[in-house]
Amino acid sequence: MALPSIFKRKYFAAFIYLVLVSHICNGFYLPGTYMHSYSNGEVLIVKVNSLTSIETELPFSYYSLPYCKPQGGIKKSAENLGELLMGDQIDNSPYRFKMNTNESLFLCTTPPLSEHEVKLLKQRTRDLYQVNVILDNLPALRYANQNGVKFQWTGFPVGYTPQGSDDDYIINHLKFKVFIHEYEGAGVEIIGTGEEGMGVISEADKNKASGYEIVGFEVVPCSVKYDPDKMEKLHMYDSIPSTSCPSELDKAQIIRQQERVSFTYEVEFEKSNTRWPSRWDAYLKMEGARVHWFSILNSLMVMFFLAGIVFVIFLRTVRRDLTRYEELDKESQAQMNEELSGWKLVVGDVFREPNQPKLLSVMVGDGVQVLGMAVVTSVLQPLVLCLQLHEVCY
Repeated sequence: MALPSIFKRKYFAAFIYLVLVSHICNGFYLPGTYMHSYSNGEVLIVKVNSLTSIETELPFSYYSLPYCKPQGGIKKSAENLGELLMGDQIDNSPYRFKMNTNESLFLCTTPPLSEHEVKLLKQRTRDLYQVNVILDNLPALRYANQNGVKFQWTGFPVGYTPQGSDDDYIINHLKFKVFIHEYEGAGVEIIGTGEEGMGVISEADKNKASGYEIVGFEVVPCSVKYDPDKMEKLHMYDSIPSTSCPSELDKAQIIRQQERVSFTYEVEFEKSNTRWPSRWDAYLKMEGARVHWFSILNSLMVMFFLAGIVFVIFLRTVRRDLTRYEELDKESQAQMNEELSGWKLVVGDVFREPNQPKLLSVMVGDGVQVLGMAVVTSVLQPLVLCLQLHEVCY
C-alpha cells in the first residue's frame, strides 16, 4: 500500500510545480497564428484565397482564371477543418512585398485570351466574384463611397461592367497599402497554432531593437490598359512608374478575345498607432455582414417552418395509423395481416429490449455527443475566432 501513496505524492508535487511555474507563460493564442515582427526589407508572404461571390455562394480557385502564377509554382497552404468547411483554397501568390519599402512592380503579360478564358472572365465578373488576398492572416480591405456613405468589403472584384455598357473590364492593377506598427519588444510570450505548428516567440525576437507588426491591409483595384508590346519585354518584379486609376473607359483594360492583359501592382507602407491586438477592429465593424446574417436568418426561418409542416403531417399520419391498428381485434387482425406492410409489421417490436442494451446506449450516446459537438463547434467557431482575434490574452 505504500507504493500507490508514493505515486500520489509525486503527482501532487508535479501539479503544485506546474501551478507555481505557470506564470512564465503570459498568453495562449489559438486563432491560427502568433504575432510576428518583421525587420526592414524582410520579404512578406502574400497569399490568395478562393474566389467568392454573394450571388452564387460557390467558391472557385484563384488560379482558375488566367492570373499570373508564382515563379516557384503554385503551392497550397495547410488548411484546418474550419477552412475546409468554409471552402477556402489558400495558395501562394506572385505578389511580393518588402517591409517598409514602397514599390511599383510588373508581374506578367498573359498570352492572347482565348474564347474560353474570355467567357470565364465575363461570367465571373457578371456574378460579382471577389478576389481575396491575405497578408499576415489579414484579408485585404477595400473602401468605397456611395452617396456619401463609406462602405468596406474584403477583397476586390474580378472586373466590372459600367452602366449602359455591354463590355466588361478586368482588374489588372492593384494599389496595396500596408499599415505597420513599430515593434516595442514587450515581454509577452505567445503560443500559436499556425502552419508551423506550436511555437513560442523567442527571446531573440522579444529583444529586437527594431521591427514592425502588420496591423492593417487595404487594396484599391484599378483597370489599366498597357501596351503589351512594351510590357512583355519586362521581367517579373521589374520596377515600373506608379500608375493612377483611370476614370476613362478607353484607358481601362477590356475583356476581349485575343487581348493580352498585363498585371501590375504597387505597395505603400504607412505607420499606424493601431496595436496588433486591435488590428481586427476594422473587420468587426463591416456593414456588409448585416445583410449576410439577415439572409442566413431568413433561410433558417423558412427551413424550420417547412420542417414543422412536414413533422405535423407525418405525426398525424402515424398517429392515425397506430390508432387504427390498435383497434383491430384478433379476428380482423388476422385478415389484415396480408394488407399490412413495411414498418407497420414491426410496430410491436419498436419498444422491445435489444440484445445488447448497454452497447447500444454507449454507441448512441457517443454518436450524439460527437454530432452535437461538431454542430456546436461549426456554429460557434467563427464567433470565438473573432473574439480571440479581437482580444488577445496577456
